[in-house]
Formats: sequence, C-alpha cells, structure tokens
Amino acid sequence: MSERLQPGDTAPAFTLPDADGNEVSLADHKGRKVIVYFYPAALTPGCTKQACDFTDNLDVLATAGYDVIGVSPDKPEKLAKFREKENLKVTLVGDPDKTVLQAYGAFGEKMNYGKTYVGVIRSTVIVDEEGKVERALYNVKATGHVAKIIKDLGI
Repeated sequence: MSERLQPGDTAPAFTLPDADGNEVSLADHKGRKVIVYFYPAALTPGCTKQACDFTDNLDVLATAGYDVIGVSPDKPEKLAKFREKENLKVTLVGDPDKTVLQAYGAFGEKMNYGKTYVGVIRSTVIVDEEGKVERALYNVKATGHVAKIIKDLGI
C-alpha cells in the first residue's frame, strides 16, 4: 500500500503522456499552483462527472492561479476519446504502470460494496508554486468535490 502524502511534503515529480501523447510534467507548472486529481477510469459515470466539474470550473480555478491535471491509469487513446466525447478542457494524463498513482498514495486497498480490492483511490493533491503539497485529500466523492475545493480554497 502506498504512503499518503501530507501537507509540506515535496510533491513527487512526474512526466506522463497526455491525450495527444505529449509529455506533461509537474515541473512545467512551477510557479503556479496545481490541482492534481486521480480518478479510476475515463468514460465511467463518476469520473465523467468529476472531469466535467473541473472543466466547468477551469476558468475560475485558472483565474485564482491554479492549473488542473487529471491522472488515471488509462492510455492516451482512451483519454483522447474521453476528452472528445465529453468536451473536456482539463489536462488528462495516463499512468498505465501506476507509478505516479502509487507515489501520490492514490493506489491501494479500497472497499466497495463490502468487498476489498486494490485500485485507484479517488484523490486530489493540491501542490503549491514551489512544488510542495498544500493539501492531500483521499477517498473523495466524484460529485460535489470541485465545489468543495473551490470553497475550501476561498476562491
């Protein structure tokens, strides 16, 4: 089971392919705050709701100085389908080998309908301009999560 991040930790560096196969690095966003959110799978109801919520609030977040990156274990081809089908504006990157998911504590044991299994833990990590973890939220709900982040950050 991967360790969960705590405020003040250095956010693990990553470079992952986006929906177009271009590399996206956390380092590319130095000097801006970044909301890195982890979700189980593109084109599923909860993940679609969450990605649409981030897209709908992207201008509000960007104006407040936040970039948004969504990370899932999906391959770029599936991310591209997801982006096109839902008209998403957030940056989506794929982590098929789950290295980044594990580094952020977003992959491990979960319980669903009384069964325990290993999978992606829906999580959000807010990284400050210096690359430090400002907030680390685990087991978040897909619905209403973006509104809660905006409220908690005072945006």
